[in-house]
Formats: sequence, C-alpha cells, structure tokens
Amino acid sequence: MKKDEYIAHRAEDGHTQTVKAHLEGTAALAEQFASAFGAAEWGRWAGLAHDIGKYSQPFQRRIRDPDHAPRTDHSTAGAQEAFNQRLLPISFAVAGHHAGLPDFGSRQDTADNSTLAGRLRRQVPDCNAWRQEVTLPQVSPLPFLDRNGFTDSFFTRMLYSCLVDADFLDTETFMQAGSAAEVPLDGGHQPRGDYMSLSVLLDRLTAKTDRWLATDTGSTLNRSRNDILRACIEHGEQWPRGLYTLTVPTGGGKTTASLAFALRHALAQGLERVVYVIPYTSIIDQTVEVFQEILGPENVLAHYGEAAFRQKDPEDLSPEEYRQLLAAENWDAPLVVTTAVQFFESLYANRSSRCRKLHNLARSVVIFDEAQTLPLPYLRPCCAAIAQLVEHYRATAVLCTATQPALGPLFAELAPSLRLREICPGGEALYLALRRCHVEDLGNLNMETLALCLQAHRQVLCVVNRRKTAQQLYATLPKDGGSFCLTTLLCAADRRAKLTEIRQRLKSGLPCRVVSTSLIEAGVDVDFPVAYREEAGLDSLLQTAGRCNREGKESDPARCPIYLFALEDCPAPVMLRPQLTALRAAQRQCGELDQPDAISYYFKTLYNVKGPEALDQKNIMAAFDYQKGWKGVQFPFATVAKEFVLIESPTKTVYLPIDEGAGLCEQLQSGQKSRTLYRKLGPYSVEVYKEQYEALYQAGALNPVDERSAVLTSLTWYDRETGLKSDAQGGQGLFL
Repeated sequence: MKKDEYIAHRAEDGHTQTVKAHLEGTAALAEQFASAFGAAEWGRWAGLAHDIGKYSQPFQRRIRDPDHAPRTDHSTAGAQEAFNQRLLPISFAVAGHHAGLPDFGSRQDTADNSTLAGRLRRQVPDCNAWRQEVTLPQVSPLPFLDRNGFTDSFFTRMLYSCLVDADFLDTETFMQAGSAAEVPLDGGHQPRGDYMSLSVLLDRLTAKTDRWLATDTGSTLNRSRNDILRACIEHGEQWPRGLYTLTVPTGGGKTTASLAFALRHALAQGLERVVYVIPYTSIIDQTVEVFQEILGPENVLAHYGEAAFRQKDPEDLSPEEYRQLLAAENWDAPLVVTTAVQFFESLYANRSSRCRKLHNLARSVVIFDEAQTLPLPYLRPCCAAIAQLVEHYRATAVLCTATQPALGPLFAELAPSLRLREICPGGEALYLALRRCHVEDLGNLNMETLALCLQAHRQVLCVVNRRKTAQQLYATLPKDGGSFCLTTLLCAADRRAKLTEIRQRLKSGLPCRVVSTSLIEAGVDVDFPVAYREEAGLDSLLQTAGRCNREGKESDPARCPIYLFALEDCPAPVMLRPQLTALRAAQRQCGELDQPDAISYYFKTLYNVKGPEALDQKNIMAAFDYQKGWKGVQFPFATVAKEFVLIESPTKTVYLPIDEGAGLCEQLQSGQKSRTLYRKLGPYSVEVYKEQYEALYQAGALNPVDERSAVLTSLTWYDRETGLKSDAQGGQGLFL
C-alpha cells in the first residue's frame, strides 16, 4: 500500500483497491446497467460520485487503521455534489447506497436528521482530492423527467438499483480477485451465470411445441390449446414492445403459450430476460417444474422463500445452487420466476438488498400470471409501476389470466400513451370451445344439506371461505381413506403430501372427496368431475371451475356442474361483501357467469363498489406527487417502503416438530437461529392469528422462541388430517 494513494477497500490478505479504481469500475457497470433505459450518463455520474467521500483524510485513517480510527460518513459528499448540480435522483442514490434511499424530509430538518434534506446540511470532511483523479461527465436531460413526481421517483429507484448493484459487483470482484490478480477497471465482475442464450432456450421450447402443433387432430380442447399457442408464437414475433393481455380460459395451456410469446418477443425486440410474477408460493413449484423440464433446471431462477437453493447453508450449496443464490441477488438470469410480493414490494422498497435487482427489469418481458389477484388496496400503485416499466424502461408486460380484470381505464389514466392489447383474441367463442363445466346456483343451503350433497358424490371438490367450515364439513365425510381437508392450518409439507395423494386417487378413479379453502384455486393442477363453491368473487368461482373436468375427459359440460351456494347462518366475511355485490350484479346483467362479458362487468362493478380510494389505500401515489406531497414530506422513499406491504397479516408462526421439522425445532430451541434455519422450518410451520396463538400458549402448547414465533410442545395439538388445533378446552376450532 502506497502512502500517497487513496484506498477504497482492503481485503483480509492485505491487498487494496484504490478509490479511483473502485469509482471507475463501479461507474463502468452502472453506466452499462443504466444504458438499458437510456440513462448511461446518469449511471456513470452516480458511479463516479458515490464514494468521493473516501478521499477525505478521516476515511483514509479509518481504512488504514480501523481499530483506532472512528467511522466516517463517506456517502454524503457525493450526494451534496449531485444536489449542487441539480441532479436530485443521483443525490438520492448516492446518499442511500449503504443505508437505503432516505425520505427527502423538509426544510426544517437539521444536520442530525437522516433525511436527504438533513444530510445536505451536514459539514463533511474535506475530500476535494477527488477532483485530481475523477472527472464527472456531462449529463443530458431525459425527456420523461421533471414532469411528474411519481415518474421521477421511479427513475430514482431504478438509478439507485444500477448504482448499488454496480457497487456490490465491483467490490465483490476485488475481494475475490486476490492480491496477485489484476482488478479490471472496465466494469468486469464475477459472472453470475453461464446461462444458455435466449435463442437456445427458444429452440428447446420449440422442439416441444412443434410436436404439439404437428398433432392437431385431437380433442376440441387440444385444438383450442394449439390455436392459443399459435397466436402467442405469431404475435410474440411480430408485435412491438408494449402492454398486453393474454386472456385464456383455465386449462387452455397459457403457461407454455405465454412462455412461447415471451421468448419469441424477447428475441425479436432485443430484450434480455423473461420474468414470471406469480401470486402464490403454492403454485410457483408447479410452474418452475414445467419450465425446468422444458428449458433445463440450470436456466430457471426461482426466487422465493422455499426455493431449494435458499434452504441450504451457503457452504452446502452445489455449484449450480450457488450460482442461483448469486443470481437471485440481482436477477441476472434469462428466466426468473418470483412472487408478486417479492416483485412489487421490491419496486417500492428503499434498501439496496431489495432494489439491487430492479434495473434488470428494464428490457425484459414481464408476465403477470393470475393478474386478477393484483391486490385491490394496492392496485393503483401496482399498475402504475407496470406502466412505468413499459413506458420508460423498454419492457413488455403481459397480464395473463382466465379472468381478466378490467384495467383498461386505469392504465389509460396512468399512461395514456399505452394501448392495452389482447394477444389471443377469441372472446366468447374461445370460452365456449374450452368450456368443460357449467355453473348452477343452488341458493342457500344449511350445513347438513351441503354435507349430504358431498357424500352423494364419489369424487367431489368443495371450496369454502373459512377454515372452520372446512373442518366441519370434513367431519361429515366418509372415513374410507378418500376424504381430505385442505387449509392453511396444515403445514405446507402435509398439504403437498395430501395433494400428491389426491391426484393419485383421482387418476385411479378411487373415492376422493376434498373440502378446501381457496388455497386449491391458486393454479393447483387437479381434475374433479364435480365441484361446489361457497359464494365469493367471480374470479374465485371460475378458479374453482378450473378444477372441474380440467382435462376435458367429459365432452359434455352439462355433466360436470360447479354448484354455487350460500351457507345459511354463516354469512360471508365482511371483506368479501363487495365481491358478492359485483357477482350478483354480473349474474343479473349477463346470465352466464363464465363468459368474458360477465367477467369484465364483474370487475368494473367491483372497482365502482370499492371506489377509487380503495385502489390505493395507503395513498402511495400521492406520496410522490409534487403538488400534493405526503404527510408534509417530499419523496418519502423510506416511509413508503414501510407502508407498501402487500400481505399485512397480524399472524404469528407455530413451528411443528414433525418429520425433518423435529430436528430443526430442536436446533431453534437450543438458540441456533439463522435465516437458513427459518427457511428450512418453513414447510413445517403454520401461521395463526393472535387469539389462536394466545389460546395455545395459555394451554401450555407453545414454547416461544421470539415475539412472533413458537414451537409446538406436543403433537396432540396438531392433527395431520385437519391441521393445528387452538381451543384449549376441547379442541374445537376458533379458526377463521
């Protein structure tokens, strides 16, 4: 280490990286990342400025003698320089590249505040030596900035993503290089991938789909599926980047067809990856398995809590799993499958760990599976984020579902230049061709009558709104080994085992009577000859219908009914009342509920019933409005990140000492707490509400391990057929 050089990093073996080398390496990468959306100069400026505070003498004393020199702020200097040059997005990004994007704050903030306004008032150590080694580039204005506060805030977060990913990668490259290695100054970094190209992946998919298209003489169902596939192939190649819908009845093969559209479209438009956004973790495994079978497991990144590579300690990972772990940090993979929670919460996050991957959404095809499940309280900010990606970040978005929400007016308001276009036109004719069951309204039923109805069928599915109802109905079914109760009171491991058995019994023609909550509607691949659905939203009804005659084995839909019913003395949950109002309105207006006009009418009515305020309950959009502001604070990145939580469930976790979970619970109780351990315990856990938790605790059934979780002390409180019990008096459910 030379006495007169400025050091940015020092590795354990003593080799060092100069500040200049780190700034240039980070700038090269940030420039590359930001070029994907036309902001290369902005990325380079941010990369060069982010650590200029390391040119100060206090920092240099710290890096040379960390045991005897205090920590010093090295990010505020670059933020102040950017602000002075009227580059507010860069100022935010630089200020937050370690601690996270801050709120801007207000004029009353002092230097003691952590807001950007406060940091701009701080006195920072002299670091002007950077001017001798670094030249900041001229930055050209971007045509879409400085017109709309939300657009500017979205750009700030995308630029922040470029900076923090570049910073991580350059530092990682240096740390892994070793003292004898030459650290590149041109943005080189450790590869995340060695993935196959999109063209090779398309060849693999085409080899499979060509066989399907060559055999077009099968059933009406298969012919319709091929028509859908052809439309996706043709339009994927020919249509420009944009905002699309793919409306395909359940069972129409939309998973593979949408992949065909995405891969062909990405290649035709020069896009870099495909991102699948799926609403529920319960169906990600199924989708990932389909994609891995077609494309190879090494080319599909599954980014969600229970993915295999997230269940192991890093030292136990195979090379392929370690590569996936790295790719999950910044989505550097050709095909990413993730959850809606991970996707949207990241887009409104402020921490580097969540935002690092966002820049890789630029120049991507993003498929939103089951688009009707976009959460109503956040529908407006979710759609606004989708519109931003398409309008300004060269992405294509596809809303894919059997029950297409009526989002045209909302997108027209948020992004008037975008045209929402259907990939697979066919409308009513397509739904008629793929109809495999029919809806019958039974009106009000009492529990006893419903139980008798279910017992009359050899194979039947009944979906109800409450877990308690599911348990009560299950208790009435024959105990012949063919009755099942599926709720979230069962841990994921037991639910998966039961679904495997259910599929086997259905295939073999054995008795199979299933009572379930809505969890089975989430894309679970099962095929019943008849189904019952307690009244709920139209999308839920049609999702249940998708589990009835799914494979079209019965050619006459009239012989495969789905019965809609309401339970007497058991009114629908309050949260479902707007959906029921919209359902009844669609039924009166349209008659047939499983047609596109009824679906559209249902969603339009639902949005009107809920009102515009209900589509953005936290006022996220107003938070970044230049005119309105939000709670007196401009650009509140940190505050909004805390507010934007898609699943706000006041639950606690109960871990079950069953199977592999028994040993894991012992580790947890012995004090061995780690992220890896909690992830491994995930399949052996149940989420319960506060009242249920307290009842179990008072009965001595729980051994708390922290404020939000406990280990079940005895398996007498867990039935592997019906799930967790919570009534300490007699085991009767208190469940919702």
